[in-house]
Amino acid sequence: MSQQPAPPYRPYRQVRAATPHSRAVSCVRFSPCGRLLATASLDGTVALLSPSSLAVIAVLRGHTDGVSDVSWSTESYYLCSASDDRTLRVWDIRPVLAGGGAADPGADRCVRVLKGHTNFVFSANYNPQTNTQIASGGFDCTVRIWDVKTGRCTRAIDAHSEPVTSVHFIRDGSIIVSGSHDGSCKIWDANTGACLKTVIDDKKPAVSFSMFSPNGKFILVATLDDSLKLCNFATGKFLKVYSGHVNRVYCVQSAFSVTNGKYIVSGSEDNCVYIWDLQGRNILQKLEGHTDAVISVSCHPTENKIASGGLDNDRTVRLWVQDG
Repeated sequence: MSQQPAPPYRPYRQVRAATPHSRAVSCVRFSPCGRLLATASLDGTVALLSPSSLAVIAVLRGHTDGVSDVSWSTESYYLCSASDDRTLRVWDIRPVLAGGGAADPGADRCVRVLKGHTNFVFSANYNPQTNTQIASGGFDCTVRIWDVKTGRCTRAIDAHSEPVTSVHFIRDGSIIVSGSHDGSCKIWDANTGACLKTVIDDKKPAVSFSMFSPNGKFILVATLDDSLKLCNFATGKFLKVYSGHVNRVYCVQSAFSVTNGKYIVSGSEDNCVYIWDLQGRNILQKLEGHTDAVISVSCHPTENKIASGGLDNDRTVRLWVQDG
C-alpha cells in the first residue's frame, strides 16, 4: 500500500497584527486549550491575548527585566515565565480562563517566584505530565528542575560549558533535551538529572533551540548556521535538514504544525516566517509582514493558525490563518 498523498497545501495569510508590548516580542505561545495566546517581551511583561482578535485580556507584571520564554502547564491553568532578572515566575491563569468579574486584567497572578539561577534565565518548560515540575535553562550554564509546590530547585545540573538556550520535556515527562551555545545538545533523566545521551557535540555552530516532536520520537535542533535538523534521538541519526531561512545570531524558536498536514514552522532573521513540509523538506511558504527578525512562532493546538512575534524594530504579534 502506498501512502495517501498529502492534501494540497493551503497558504496562510495574515489576518491580525497587534502591538501588546513596548519592546521586542521574545516569545509567543498558544495555550494547550487554545483559548489564550501568551506573549513575552524584553519590556519585562507577559501579555495574554485573544487568539482570534489579539486583544489584550491581561498583562502579567512582576519581572524586573526582559522575559525570554514562557511555557504553559498541560491543562492551561498555569504559565511559567523565564527572565533576565534571574528568576522564573509561575502565574495562575484560571481566573482569566473563567472570565467574568474574576478576570481583573491587572491583577497580580504570580503564585511562585523560582530563585536559584545566577544569571539570565533563558528557557522554561513545564513537564507535560504534571503542573508541579518545571525545567529551566540559563546563562549560568545550568539546567534546573523545580518543584512548583515548594518553589525549590530539586536539581541543578552543570549541563553545558556555555549558556543553555533551550530545555524541553518529552511528552511522557521522563527526559529533557537541552541545547547550548557550546554546540551540544544533550538528553537528561528528569528524575535523577543524569546525562543519558549527547545528541550533538560539535563545538560550532551553537545550538540555538531544541525540542522533542509531539510524538516523542524526534528532536528538532536549530543551529546558528541557518539550519534546522530533525534527529532520531534513539539512534542519533539526522533524518532531515530544513534550510532557506536566516539564523546566525538569535535563538529562533521553531514549532511543529500538525493540525493540517505535517509542517515545520520557524521564525527567521530576514523578518519572515518559514513553513516547510516535514517529510519533503521543501519550503511551502514564506510569510512576509514583520519589519524585524522573528524569533518566536507558535501553532494553535486545534486550528490552522500560526502566531509570530517581531524584535524591537517591529514589536508586533501577527496571526496567520489558512484559507478555506
